Amino acid sequence: MRTPVSSKGGLVAAACALALLPAGAASAGEAPAPAGHRQLMHSQATPDGNPSSRAAQAAGVCNDAYQIGKTGHIKRNGQIIGSVKQFYSKNCHRNYGYLWVWKSFRDKHRDYSTNIAVHDFRTNELVGLRSWSKTHQQEFWSYPADTVRHCTAARGVIRAPGDSNQNYAYSSKVC
Repeated sequence: MRTPVSSKGGLVAAACALALLPAGAASAGEAPAPAGHRQLMHSQATPDGNPSSRAAQAAGVCNDAYQIGKTGHIKRNGQIIGSVKQFYSKNCHRNYGYLWVWKSFRDKHRDYSTNIAVHDFRTNELVGLRSWSKTHQQEFWSYPADTVRHCTAARGVIRAPGDSNQNYAYSSKVC
């Protein structure tokens, strides 16, 4: 039996359209990553935060992590020197703090001290805290924080040699 040409065309179009749909499954209760979220699969650090970077993987960040809340900015003498972000992994059910030190600051300071963590507003503790001294790295991640049931924000610190005060900022609070 032969199928009319017009039916074959419709069948081919429908098959092609289905082939373009993602094959993953979702279940009730899981929120998708926000619109515009794209998972990076290379190991380079980026100002936006790459959960696949070498620094992220060394901290135990899950590859599906994405930014939640708004970015905070660390200032020193009125100039922005770093960005602080909070990330969330649906697969690992963990939060992470992320700190990116701006090139303009790094160009002026050979080394500095820094730390990054997730601030838990319920317990008023810094969770997943990681610290570095005399570093010139640009990207920093906290350890995983089991804080997804609490209100949280990432908190980052940058301190140049000779500074008497810490320069710090929080990302926005997320509940």
